[in-house]
Amino acid sequence: MQRIRGRAASGGIVFGKIKFYRRDDIVVNRHKVGNPELELQRYEYAKKLSLKELDELYEREVRKIGKDHAEIFMIHRMLIEDYGFVNKIEQMIREESVTADYAVHRAAAEVASSLGRAEDDYIRARTADVLDISGRLIRHIQNKSEQKLEFERNTILCTYDLEPSETIRLDTHLVRAVCTCYGSVTSHTSILARTMGIPSIAALGKALSDDYDGCEAIVDGFAGILYIDPDNATKRRMIEKREEEGRKRELLMRLRGRKNVTLDGREIEIYANISGLTDVKYVEDNDAEGIGLLRSEFMYLQNDDFPDEELQFYTYRRVLERMNGKRVVVRTLDIGEDKNPDFIYGGSDNPAMGVRSIRLFFEKPEVFRTQLRALYRASMYGRLAIMFPLIVDPEEIIAIKAIISNVWEELDEEGIPYSKDVEIGIMIETPAAVMLSEELAREVDFFNVGTNDLEQYALAIDRTDSRLEKYCRSHHLAVMRMIKMAADSIHRYGKWIGICGELAGEPELLEAFIAMGVDMLSVSPTKILPMRRRVRSLRIDEPKDMLVRKGIVRPDAPEYYGVYLDYSKNRRYE
Repeated sequence: MQRIRGRAASGGIVFGKIKFYRRDDIVVNRHKVGNPELELQRYEYAKKLSLKELDELYEREVRKIGKDHAEIFMIHRMLIEDYGFVNKIEQMIREESVTADYAVHRAAAEVASSLGRAEDDYIRARTADVLDISGRLIRHIQNKSEQKLEFERNTILCTYDLEPSETIRLDTHLVRAVCTCYGSVTSHTSILARTMGIPSIAALGKALSDDYDGCEAIVDGFAGILYIDPDNATKRRMIEKREEEGRKRELLMRLRGRKNVTLDGREIEIYANISGLTDVKYVEDNDAEGIGLLRSEFMYLQNDDFPDEELQFYTYRRVLERMNGKRVVVRTLDIGEDKNPDFIYGGSDNPAMGVRSIRLFFEKPEVFRTQLRALYRASMYGRLAIMFPLIVDPEEIIAIKAIISNVWEELDEEGIPYSKDVEIGIMIETPAAVMLSEELAREVDFFNVGTNDLEQYALAIDRTDSRLEKYCRSHHLAVMRMIKMAADSIHRYGKWIGICGELAGEPELLEAFIAMGVDMLSVSPTKILPMRRRVRSLRIDEPKDMLVRKGIVRPDAPEYYGVYLDYSKNRRYE
C-alpha cells in the first residue's frame, strides 16, 4: 500500500480506480513574422471565439451549479478583456513581430508569475485562471479542438493540475474524486470541486505519477490522503470514517441559525474572511453572521492594471446584495511586501515596511478615490463597513475622512446615490496602533486586529521566512496583551472590536478572546460551525481570573471588561 499526503481541498471519502489524465501539450515557439497585422487579426478572432465560448459555458452552468459559481467564467471573461493583458499582447505582436500564440503565452506567463508571488493563497491560486484563459486563446489561435474528457465509473481522476474549464466538464456520475500533483485548496478548480460535491486533494507533489494509472485507491478528502492499493484494515477504517464524518456534519448543520452564546450567556459574532465574490457561497453555506474581511486586493492582482470603478462597484454591490443586510467589512487595497504587481511598483521590490497598504493610497490618491467611489456607490445595497489597513497615527484617519468628504461631494454633484451610514474602521496591526489605540478609537467606529502583521511587527519576525518559526512561540503573550489593550480602548467609547488574522480561528484561544471582550471573530468559512460548537460549550464565569491565570492581565488590573454596545450612529465627516 502507498500513502501520499497532500492538501485537503474538498471533503469526502471515495473508493475507486485511478485514471491519470494527461492534457494535450500546447507547443508555442518564438519566431518572427512578416505581417504583424495578420497576427493581430488571428488574436482578435481567437478572443472573439473564446468570449463566445465562455458566455455559452456561463449560461449552461448557471442552470447546472447556480449563478454564484458560474460567475467564475465571467471572471475568465474579464481576464481575457482586461486592458493591461490585451495591451501587453498587442504591443508584443506589433513591436516584436511575434506570433499571436507566443504573445498570449508570454503575457499570461508574466501575469501568472506576478500572482504566484502573492502571500494570500486565494490570490496566488488565480494563476490557474490565467493559464486556463491563455490555453483557451492559444487553442483557438492554433485552430485546435477542445480535448475530450472520457472516463469510466468510479474514476479517481489524477493529474498534474486541472483547470476550472476542465473541472466543470467532469461527469460526476463517473468521476468520483480528483487528485492533483499541484494546485491549491483556494483555486477555482478546488472551489468548483466543492460546489460539485467531488472529494478532492491538491498538492500531492511528485509522489503522484502516471505509474499508478489503473490502481485501486481510496481518497480521504478530509485528511488530504490518497491510499493506493489499500489493505483490508485501511478499507475498514475508511468506511468507518466515512460514516463518522457523515454523523459529524449532520450535527454541525443543526447549529445553523443558532447563536454563538456561551453557557453563561456571553455572545460573540463569528464572521467569514473571503477574497472574492465566488467565496460568498461558502459564507452562506456555513451560516456566517457577516463578512469580517473582504480582501479587495484580489481585483488588483488579477489584472495588469488598476481595476476601474465599474468593476469594483459591481463586485462590492453583488457581495452586499448576497449578504442581505448582514455586515460586510471591506478592507481597502492592502498590497505590498510580497504582492508587487508591476503596474503598481514598476517591477521594484517593496518590503513589509515599505510603501504599502494605506501609504500606497496616499502616494496614489486617484487609486484611493476610485475605490472609495465604488464602495460608497455600493453602500446603497447593504450594510457596508470600510476598513483601512496599516494605520499608525490618528492624523491618517483625519486625512482619510477629508478624502471621503470630497468623494461625497463628487457623488452629490453627479447625482449618484450613496449612503453615509457606513462604518469606518481600521486594522490594528502595528505596535504604534496599539499604543495609540485610545486616540484612534475616538476617530473610528471599530477596530479589527490583523494578527498576522501584528505578530510580525511586534516580534521582529519575517513571517515569510520559515527559519524564524523556532524563535517565536505561537500565541505570544505580548501579542495577546496588545489585543486586550486595543479591546479596552475601543470599548471605552462603546464601539466594537474584531479579530480577522490567523489567531481568530484557533479554538484554544477562543475562551481568552471572549474573556477579553472581543466582539467578533472572522475566520475561513469552513471554521464557522465548528467555532460555534466550541463557543456554545464554554463557560466563563470569572473572565478576569482566567486572563490573570494566562498572564494576559495583571492581578491588580482595573475591572474593565466592556461588551459591545450597538454603535449605529450616522457618522458625518465634514
